[in-house]
Amino acid sequence: MKNATPLREITRQLLSRVAPAEVVVGIPCFNNGDTIGKVVEAAAQGLAQFFPDHPACIVIADGGSTMDDTRENGLAAVKASGAHGVVGIYRGLPGKGSAVRWIFAAAAEVNAKAVVLLDSDLRSITPLWIERLLGPVLKGGYEFVAPLYVRYKYDGTITNSVAYSMTRCLYGQRIRQPIGGDFALSADLARSLAEESVWETDIARFGIDIWLTCNALVRGARVCQARLGVKIHDAKDPAASLEPMFRQVVRTLFMCMEQTESVWMKITRSQPTEIWGDPTNDEPEAFSIDYDALLGNFLLSWHTLKGAWESILSPDTYLELNSRVASGRSAFHITTDLWAKILFEFAAAYHCRTTMRDQVVEVLSPLYFARVASFINRTRNCSNAEAEAVVEEQAQVFELRKPYLIELWKTCGHLRPKSAESEADLP
Repeated sequence: MKNATPLREITRQLLSRVAPAEVVVGIPCFNNGDTIGKVVEAAAQGLAQFFPDHPACIVIADGGSTMDDTRENGLAAVKASGAHGVVGIYRGLPGKGSAVRWIFAAAAEVNAKAVVLLDSDLRSITPLWIERLLGPVLKGGYEFVAPLYVRYKYDGTITNSVAYSMTRCLYGQRIRQPIGGDFALSADLARSLAEESVWETDIARFGIDIWLTCNALVRGARVCQARLGVKIHDAKDPAASLEPMFRQVVRTLFMCMEQTESVWMKITRSQPTEIWGDPTNDEPEAFSIDYDALLGNFLLSWHTLKGAWESILSPDTYLELNSRVASGRSAFHITTDLWAKILFEFAAAYHCRTTMRDQVVEVLSPLYFARVASFINRTRNCSNAEAEAVVEEQAQVFELRKPYLIELWKTCGHLRPKSAESEADLP
């Protein structure tokens, strides 16, 4: 139910012992026993160093870790740091979003003024992160703070290929890491978001980050980005482990587009988003990414899903995609313009269809793999800065192509009349 609390009674009792607290640092976690201690330690040091006059509490929202000692390690780190803290198991669907809802409820319970969210798999966090995230809220009057990392060129492929370009194009703010994971919010914004009736959807899973960002922008919150330097976390190869996350992020994005169309349709261009903190010269660590698996996944899917793609894409876009496949493995490339058209047509298809909408998102995954493989091919010999310029170029193309998205959204003109057979192409 909308107003049901995700907090257990024992958790509320524990929180009453640390209330009131002006600041809550929340850490969603699940089987992160190797890293959560460092995150807690850095958070406690940052609070003590930069905000000694602000009573604070560290809350750890666990998803029922059974593979390691995440809760025990987190609690030990809280005690060792001398900070106030509470460790609990959240209620709701399994996923980060349910943990965030639990953190928001904990913040309301202790009457906090600001909430910081930190990923539990961070390996590069320092106490300065707390100042960079919390400072804009407590000192600058900002209501939503998104992270701005220095990342390896192949880290954050969902952000680079979808989330950044789409949120910038839709909502007109250049928030580079809209699904970065480490955020800060005013208590009022956190409380308002916690009251939304969305916590039984993909927002309860990996959809939470894009949903937070989109809602902050749509509500007109004062937003900024915080320079956090290098982000090192448990890297994930998109071909091996990112497909569920991709689907949850994209489904949430498409849902947000439906709910906020009266806002984003009026926005014609983007503007830079203010940045808090000085840049660093740190360079991120490189890691391997399986290009052959990405492209192979797509080419294998071509034989089974091309009928579904033909039913979703416009004839011109499908023919262009078909010609790319026909060019052969060595020459295969999804251009930036083609990728923009594919994403826009999938978003419009999700909007226009009355049935099998989830399947529209599911069959997009192999095309995402193909776009990431194309990006790797183009930037293989590029520096991180040069690869970043390619991402910026993509975002500009999305903005220029936005009238096409609006036309599709309004008219559904790219979709052929659907017969039972064409609908059946979707798995």
